[in-house]
Amino acid sequence: MVESIAEQMAEKRKAISVSEFFERNKQILGFDSPTKALLTCVKEAVDNSLDACEEARILPSIGVQIEQLDKDGGVYKVIVDDNGPGIVKKQIGSVFAKLLYGSRFHAIRQSRGQQGIGISSCVLYAQITTGRPTKVITKVAEKDTAVVMELMIDTRKNEPSVVKEDVLLWDRPSGTRVELQVKGRYVKAKASVYEYLKQCALVNPHARFTMVEPDGTRTVFERADETLPQVTREVKPHPYGTELGTILRMSKETKSYKITAFLQEAFSRVSARVAQDICEAAGLDPQMRVKDITVEVAQKLIEAFAKVKIMAPETDCLSPIGPVLIRKGLKNVLGAVRPEIYLPPLTRDPRVFGGNPFVVEIGMVYGGDLPKDQPIAILRFANRVPLLYEPGSCAMTKAIENVDWRRYGLEQRGGQGTPVGPLVIMVHIGSTKVPFTSEAKVAVAAVPEIQEEVELALKACARRLKSHLNKKAQREQSREKFTIVSEVLPQIAKMSAQVLEKPVPDISRSLTKIMNVIWIDDRVEWRVPPKPEPPKGKKKAETPVPAPVAATQTTLAGVPPGTPGWHQVAVDVFNYTARTRKMRLHLEVPPEAKIQFGEAEPESIENGRLTWALTIESVKKAEISLTLRGINREDYGENEVFVSEIDPGIVVGAEPLPGDWGVDKLIEESEGGPAREEEDAGGEDEVDVDEVTTVEEDE
Repeated sequence: MVESIAEQMAEKRKAISVSEFFERNKQILGFDSPTKALLTCVKEAVDNSLDACEEARILPSIGVQIEQLDKDGGVYKVIVDDNGPGIVKKQIGSVFAKLLYGSRFHAIRQSRGQQGIGISSCVLYAQITTGRPTKVITKVAEKDTAVVMELMIDTRKNEPSVVKEDVLLWDRPSGTRVELQVKGRYVKAKASVYEYLKQCALVNPHARFTMVEPDGTRTVFERADETLPQVTREVKPHPYGTELGTILRMSKETKSYKITAFLQEAFSRVSARVAQDICEAAGLDPQMRVKDITVEVAQKLIEAFAKVKIMAPETDCLSPIGPVLIRKGLKNVLGAVRPEIYLPPLTRDPRVFGGNPFVVEIGMVYGGDLPKDQPIAILRFANRVPLLYEPGSCAMTKAIENVDWRRYGLEQRGGQGTPVGPLVIMVHIGSTKVPFTSEAKVAVAAVPEIQEEVELALKACARRLKSHLNKKAQREQSREKFTIVSEVLPQIAKMSAQVLEKPVPDISRSLTKIMNVIWIDDRVEWRVPPKPEPPKGKKKAETPVPAPVAATQTTLAGVPPGTPGWHQVAVDVFNYTARTRKMRLHLEVPPEAKIQFGEAEPESIENGRLTWALTIESVKKAEISLTLRGINREDYGENEVFVSEIDPGIVVGAEPLPGDWGVDKLIEESEGGPAREEEDAGGEDEVDVDEVTTVEEDE
């Protein structure tokens, strides 16, 4: 009997192992170029080390070493070791040599690795390109010896194949070391291993990274802080954004009998009352059985979720970096460019997409040695992991390009695209499930909720930049005007008096008529105690000669925590108006700082917020000075000066007090509350910078 074509085709079909699939499609996992392949191997190993250390509540110390074994063929040995808790022997093979094996895929909490194909894909790549097994050395604290295992992957079965196994006396309490031999290409450019570790140090200020390059250069990125990220707790999915298929699957897996019990058991933030409201909005009987949920019922539930007011998602499943550590990380990594200002970082309130909570964080650095005639630098991160490739397809880049940066003092042709100027923008998205564009995890998909939230966060931070630039411009204009007036008018008065043979007149009142402003000049300086002088009559002790340091060794570190010193703050208020002025001046400092005041003490001190009541006569000035101790240099970089009970239009050098002098109002102003969001949404009445010469402030 002759077989039909369909039968012949059917005989050729067979199941494909996931390892076989990725073996033939390694570019999907990020191994599409030699440079990117080498970076991916380091990235996956470092991510695993950071996750393991943080879960074990250990301050990470991670070493990366790259050795070139074959200059002609481009074969490298990649070594990554950590001081983490180690891996138990029976799990070593599955962790490193079985794709789609992991503990975080179903867990709704923030973590770096979730797909279960990270480090095992690197083992597979090493196997494909060099045919060499991956060597793993790991030790747990309870064991006297470390386990040494050389592994490969049986791609037909997607199972580990142990090539060699041994034990080793290891001089460390616990930890893991991975050695891979792979084909690649080492470069020291933007998208490189060096840049990856540098950016890792920025968003992981609690970790210490040591890198040894192929030429022997050793670089240490010291930890800037010893505060471990908060422990994340696994939570249930949030109703907002949950998809139809997910509801149907959950309804089949639940043990609940009634639909109201199912809603409470399966979703977070759903109480008995909220479950009743959802059923009412969906037109469903609260006593309905879960097994009767159909596609139509699931669709009604999704529509009801959007109508019912449900509390914001729980935040303990997320681990944001936080404004303080963002500032420390930026200072630690970018201190060499000596920026003009570290703008106050911003952590937004959590939001939801597809039932998954996420949080957006922004940090900005402006001025200094940053190039003024080049596009701004964009640093993208997801769950504390740097994203170095495919910036054009990432939601973070698109959000930056959609903002009209001309409104905030930067050059941008047509109000779209990457702006030009001396600015670094750091964008971090933390989520229980980051929607990457591919398994390579190099760019975040343009999910509307995420892109909108990033844009709002950028605009909130950009307002601070605009305020800083306006304040700087006002000071320069006022200083120039004061200099001209104060130098020219006295000379005119003096020369006129000589011609007329009369005494030189007092022109201070004339100066006030010309200027007619309250000029506020503030400054902050970091001071350190002077070195003690040797006693007189005694020979100065010789400075010990330091031990020689290898020419290839460098250390990148910011100001070490606890560096002795203090901030000296001064605020001078000049009354260049024709009459006595009364006002209140407000200054915000870190609440934990120990404050020592000069002659003028504030009338109130509340949680770092200081208020002075000032009465200043015409052509006189008030002087305020204070010393801040007990905080690090990077914790306070620029004064936040506000005024009240005076017309802000005549004040140069300070902003009007933003509403009530309360935490909630200040947080809303800094984070872009509802009023700001509506304003930033833009519309038909938005000012076109190309058509006018003066742009109205968007405050």
